[in-house]
Amino acid sequence: MDLSLPRRHGSVSIRLVRPRDARVLQNELLSNRSWLRPWEATSPDGPVSFDMKAGIRRLLQQYRDGSGVPFVMEDHDEVAGQLNVWGIARGSLASATIGYWVSERFAGRGITPTAVAMATDVCFTDLQLHRMEICIRPENKASIRVVEKLGFRYEGLRRRYIHINGDWRDHYAFALVRDEVPEGVLERWVRGQAPQDAATVPPADRLHA
Repeated sequence: MDLSLPRRHGSVSIRLVRPRDARVLQNELLSNRSWLRPWEATSPDGPVSFDMKAGIRRLLQQYRDGSGVPFVMEDHDEVAGQLNVWGIARGSLASATIGYWVSERFAGRGITPTAVAMATDVCFTDLQLHRMEICIRPENKASIRVVEKLGFRYEGLRRRYIHINGDWRDHYAFALVRDEVPEGVLERWVRGQAPQDAATVPPADRLHA
């Protein structure tokens, strides 16, 4: 894949992760343990080694293989977190999933929705994908606010979907397809035209999550 990166809007930018990002990313993850642990993917087979250098190598190999795009989120050129596009499917699906984390000290600045919007636009334009999905634990109000802001549609409850923080957890699924945002996700949000109720979770799913 050959992407036109980095992408920038105001002080926020996204770019491909680099091997030399390992130290700063590991420091951010370690210093944000209590903030990030409730939302982190884990393995049902037990603890895995925390090796950021090896993790970045795997992510970049997935990028070379065409199955993912590992982004770093920055604010004023300072690393604020990560955003990974994963599970890229071609052919009749032409879809992928977005996951992300941001350091606590950068939370509440609009960095994550801006980065998610830019990454989704990259996937729709540069990669010519048709559908982008974000799956979020019902308890993660901050992440749900991101999809609410950007107008991602609620698509349903996925029971015991991803192993998070030591157990299989329910997730809400939100998505957009390219035809819905011909002007781009970022442009639609900046103009204040993202639908405000698209991500609304029905009462029945709120009760059962």
